[in-house]
Amino acid sequence: MLTNRQLQILQVIVDDFVTSAQPVGSRQISKKDWITFSPATIRNEMADLEELGFLEKTHTSSGRVPSEKGYRFYVDHLLQPQVMSAEEVIQIQSVFQRRMIEAEQVIKESASILSELTTYTTILLGPDVQRHKVKKFQIVPLTDQTAVAIIVTDNGHVENRVFTLPTGFSLSDIEKMVNILNDRLIGVSLQNLHLKLEVEALFVLKQHIQAADAVIQSLIQVTGGQKEGKIYYAGKTNMLNQPEFHDLNKVRMLMDLMDKESQIQNLFKSKDASIQIRIGSENNHLAMENCSVITASFGVGEESGSIAIIGPTRMDYQRVVTIIDLMRRGLSNALSQRSD
Repeated sequence: MLTNRQLQILQVIVDDFVTSAQPVGSRQISKKDWITFSPATIRNEMADLEELGFLEKTHTSSGRVPSEKGYRFYVDHLLQPQVMSAEEVIQIQSVFQRRMIEAEQVIKESASILSELTTYTTILLGPDVQRHKVKKFQIVPLTDQTAVAIIVTDNGHVENRVFTLPTGFSLSDIEKMVNILNDRLIGVSLQNLHLKLEVEALFVLKQHIQAADAVIQSLIQVTGGQKEGKIYYAGKTNMLNQPEFHDLNKVRMLMDLMDKESQIQNLFKSKDASIQIRIGSENNHLAMENCSVITASFGVGEESGSIAIIGPTRMDYQRVVTIIDLMRRGLSNALSQRSD
């Protein structure tokens, strides 16, 4: 167990290193108003903390930096939520105050705000929308040969799918098709939409539209649906601004990882309602050995998703935990109101 003096020194070193990205020396610590012991005493305690594995000494300075073990102890025992400014709270809450905004847009804007406030990379895994039910079906022609199917669900989700029109398919045919599809598809879940199109809707459409078979087959191909929640990124290149990632190989590995959806999905394996923090090697991936990942879930049941903030191990944990907690509560409330 660390002594109170060691706890104070470890906290100062983590906090200062988060801010400056520079090794922290005993003289720098002794200048803190609340530190009452001498630089010599601090040096001895720093040496002990290094021996215990909580600190590391760099090659270029007599100062110390936190080790992965030091960060883990800090997160588990010393972390305190940070008080956010009124302006920051308003910025987060603003996205939830526009009642008519689509659920997908809420999640996209939330990712952007999180990235802006933390200066790190944000990834949001949206709810699995496949159980949402069709509320309205609309078709808008783009050219003589293409159109976009707009599917609005009961939870405010909107799907846009571009599909091919048969030659000679008229505006009158489109109008008939929209009326029939709305009659047959309202209340059908997105995961069953292609089956309903292929069986019931096609049978009725064939009685009214000559090229029904071709247009429905085209529509079926694009409405197979995404089986997992959608992934939204913001601040993907923010890591380039961190001193730890001036090494191009590190950046390349991290960017390659983010391009692999299956790997990103692994960040969200835990559905624990609490905020989870994984540091360095705890992420079990070479590209993430210099990163920390803070994750949190939002929503309830079918209307649930996850947030991940990726930053360097020298992350401002206090600030990020406070921001991500406020955001997940806002998202949960917003999704809950939509499902009522």
